[in-house]
Amino acid sequence: MQKDTQTSMNIAVITVSDTRNRSNDTSGDFLDDACVAAGHRVPYREIVKDDIYQLRASVSKLIADPDIKVILMTGGTGFSGRDSTPEAMKPLFDKTIEGFGEVFRYLSHLEIGSSTVQSRAVAGIANDTAIFCIPGSTGACKTAWDGILREQLDAQHKPCNFVGVLQTRVQRVY
Repeated sequence: MQKDTQTSMNIAVITVSDTRNRSNDTSGDFLDDACVAAGHRVPYREIVKDDIYQLRASVSKLIADPDIKVILMTGGTGFSGRDSTPEAMKPLFDKTIEGFGEVFRYLSHLEIGSSTVQSRAVAGIANDTAIFCIPGSTGACKTAWDGILREQLDAQHKPCNFVGVLQTRVQRVY
């Protein structure tokens, strides 16, 4: 179902990985396709090495861009030595969206049981841009999109959604 341009948003998709590339980035492909199918635009897509400083640099450019309303990040949320997405993003958040990680882990528990405790999915708002950090599997991306993000990025979802807040973002003058 296509949305009108008033409720369509520009969404960036970032895959966090030391091994994936565009030919095998199924999680990034899923998020890109899901956004477009929901009527949004994906003007920016990147694969970034799992490195705190590279991640912060990439996301900082996007949160400074008033045209980007949402950043979907997939990968780097586990417990391996290189998984650093939460550590990279949390210092950038002006506000944390506590419920995202809680609901994601609830939905994930219904699918994969206690293994969901290894998920460090987080989300927050930085400079009026929503950032959602999702585990790197395509299944986890589907869980997050189907169970949370599709509705929360839909202006018609009631009683509340992120669209109204994110669409009112204005360019700040300093």
